[in-house]
Amino acid sequence: MAVVTIEKLCKRYEGAGEPSVRDVDLTVGDGEFMVLLGPSGCGKSSVLRMIAGLEPITSGSVAIDGRPINHVAAKDRDIAMVFQSYALYPHMTVGANLAFGLRRRKVAAAVIDQRVQSVAERLGLTPFLARKPHALSGGQRQRVALGRAIVRDPKVFLFDEPLSNLDAALRVTTRNELVKQQHELGTTTIYVTHDQVEAMTMGDRICIMNGGKVVQIGKPLEVYRNPADTFVARFLGSPPMNLLAARLEQEGAHFFAQVGDGRYPVEGYAAEVLARYANRPVTLGIRPEDLYESTSANAAGARLQPISTRINAVEPLGAETLLLLSVGTGEELIARIGRETELRPGQSTALMLDAAAIHLFDPETTNAIPRRP
Repeated sequence: MAVVTIEKLCKRYEGAGEPSVRDVDLTVGDGEFMVLLGPSGCGKSSVLRMIAGLEPITSGSVAIDGRPINHVAAKDRDIAMVFQSYALYPHMTVGANLAFGLRRRKVAAAVIDQRVQSVAERLGLTPFLARKPHALSGGQRQRVALGRAIVRDPKVFLFDEPLSNLDAALRVTTRNELVKQQHELGTTTIYVTHDQVEAMTMGDRICIMNGGKVVQIGKPLEVYRNPADTFVARFLGSPPMNLLAARLEQEGAHFFAQVGDGRYPVEGYAAEVLARYANRPVTLGIRPEDLYESTSANAAGARLQPISTRINAVEPLGAETLLLLSVGTGEELIARIGRETELRPGQSTALMLDAAAIHLFDPETTNAIPRRP
């Protein structure tokens, strides 16, 4: 197994005005499943390709188990990479695809056969060993690509959006299979995706990137519950966090966020921190699941405050319903409520907002106002 250490990693492509990757610092623990998450163009794939040795490093360093690999050839880094396109050899059978890397390394034929048979059995590929890629489904091809990485027994797995070519149902089953295999193997893994569901369900930790920089690193639920800034708040979550212009007011030792005609107590923040924002604009964040119908049983025990809204659209999704709403200030927000709602577009209604779930952000820096430790 291996620890991957990235320090001050930068990448500037020839002719580009700005670096694609800027001062990325990241340590991936032994056997950890780390997900690099961000929108297209944020630099996550460039980071992966520099680790793999497929792109030269402009500055900074990459090390595996303390050994710098900046100038080590890609083939000598003991890294296996799985691409979005699968990159299978179309003229070779599944068995030959699995064995190809080992043959290039002149591994003994008996060892190759044993490893291929073992990996094929583990991934359910034994019946397909004699087939060529064109005779396989998308999910089967993805398993062959994964098997070709596993059979090498590398120190590090790298995945570059490997599920994006699969349909939704197959993506779920393949995702679960990939996580299962990684847990069984215990191989250090770095996985790139723009899909937040993949990031939340697969990663031991996630590293969110934007504009070539690392914005936040942490366990998925920790990042979801405590976003570092408004970008993370909006990017992680489906539907994303609602962000509303507010004003922070102070009355004695108590603080309130004023949104239009609504006034909501702010909890969980140190008074000395909030005092710096007293009587100033702030950005209020609330997750869609923290808005309730007044009759909702899920609201029991929450510290609820009414928020006046007008319903613009109702989207029933089966297990739940999304409400697209507008508040008195003209801003829009989304609520995720129960499937049995009788609310309809055009109605005005007071939903209940869980005041304990309010997030506050600095509107100038967009950074989260820190909560009480």
